[in-house]
Amino acid sequence: MIDATRTLALIGSAAGGVEHIRTGLIEPAMARGWRVAVTLTPTAGAWLAASGEVDRITQVTGLPCRIEPRMPSEPSPHPPIDCFLVCPATANTVSKLALGLGDSQAMTTVVEAIGAGTAPVVVFPTVNAAHHRHPAWKSHTSTLQDAGVHLLTGDDLWQPHEPRSGLEQKIPWNLILANLDTHVRPRG
Repeated sequence: MIDATRTLALIGSAAGGVEHIRTGLIEPAMARGWRVAVTLTPTAGAWLAASGEVDRITQVTGLPCRIEPRMPSEPSPHPPIDCFLVCPATANTVSKLALGLGDSQAMTTVVEAIGAGTAPVVVFPTVNAAHHRHPAWKSHTSTLQDAGVHLLTGDDLWQPHEPRSGLEQKIPWNLILANLDTHVRPRG
């Protein structure tokens, strides 16, 4: 394994593709010099715990895969972060981030990162066409962009499909990793 020169906070939400987050994103990111600290939304955490992926993520990263918040007296189990990536991000996750709703460990982590502005925040929404057409979508994405959040959108990354019709679409892990490299260069 390559020595990590930067730390990525990866926040995964309950969208299709999250089940491949270890092999599609975590392990390739580590091979590119990232140390990866994973936090999952409660539903994504339940999905990945049921399949044994939470344990595999912890083993591969050497860091606890966070789902639940820690006690106030406990130190953070994750190191200082160079970049935050929310991937995959559901419409619910994007809306909560735009509204500043930290109702879980995963959302609190990113809401605070957006407010602090000390590290880049990158969000890859995997939403369908109905979410794109919702009247609140444009204001939510505009709010995030105005706050400096880098939204990875466009038909070359993700083509919005009608609800329950795009199940074969795969997350473009390599394009996401390449985008991260434009925001945080390796040290040294």
